[in-house]
Amino acid sequence: MSEEEVNQNTNELNEIKDDAQDNSVSDARHFVKKKRRERLVRKGRIKQERFRAFVRFFLSLFFIFALWYMLRCPGWYMDKNAFNYVGGNSVEIINNNIVPSSKILALLKKSNVPNLPLYMAKTDSIKDAVMKLSPVENVYIRRYAFPARIQIILRERIPVLSIAPDEKSSPVAVFTSDAKLIGREYLPLNSSFKTTLVLSYGNKGDDYHKWDLNKVRKISKIRRYVETYSKEPVEYIDMRNPEDIYVKIPTVNIRLGKADENVFKRIERIPSILPQVKLVDSKVKYLDLSWEKVNYLKLE
Repeated sequence: MSEEEVNQNTNELNEIKDDAQDNSVSDARHFVKKKRRERLVRKGRIKQERFRAFVRFFLSLFFIFALWYMLRCPGWYMDKNAFNYVGGNSVEIINNNIVPSSKILALLKKSNVPNLPLYMAKTDSIKDAVMKLSPVENVYIRRYAFPARIQIILRERIPVLSIAPDEKSSPVAVFTSDAKLIGREYLPLNSSFKTTLVLSYGNKGDDYHKWDLNKVRKISKIRRYVETYSKEPVEYIDMRNPEDIYVKIPTVNIRLGKADENVFKRIERIPSILPQVKLVDSKVKYLDLSWEKVNYLKLE
């Protein structure tokens, strides 16, 4: 081998060594950079985890404080003076056409305002207190949690008979459709209620305090029968003498006598004689239907 070829091979070997050294240096630098990047990523992740843990900790404290504040917030509790005056924001009374709101609140003063948040409090005592009022048939209590307030929704009985000692006096009591007696403290009634005026002294033989459901229904039935057969409204029913009942309509006063089992058959005779009453020139005191088969007019 010539000297020139030896030198050429030597140069090639040196170049290969240099290339290998360069590659190893390059790989080492790349490895160092990779490790530095990994170390930086780990540090970034650790910082993120610490920041997230810090945020979670303070958010937990915030939610615990917010929950505690919400549970202790005055808005969950009813006003301690809720039952002391009408027109407040804590108590709303609906459908009370007979019982005044002031009377309901005066009754509720005996019931303590709940000390718990309203959504946790029971309203049975409020319902029981309102149910003691005679015009009230049922009560529904609706609770609103925030701000704490209640609605008292009444279902009142339906008045059908008004009791008075005479036709010129104001009613002293009222009977409902289920024969519940409503006293003077709830009178006068709202003008929207249409009742039949019944005259009764409230003592001796005509004591209305002893009337039951059958009695109330029979009086109402007499009114309906008279209005049906006379085609006129009943002004009042005079029951001051239970053995001798009178029914007043605009045209004439009708004497029915005793309210026995035949009273409705006697009422059915009204259409046959009422036209004659309208033709009489003299003033008629009453139309007498108290007899079973005889009708006559009593003139003044």
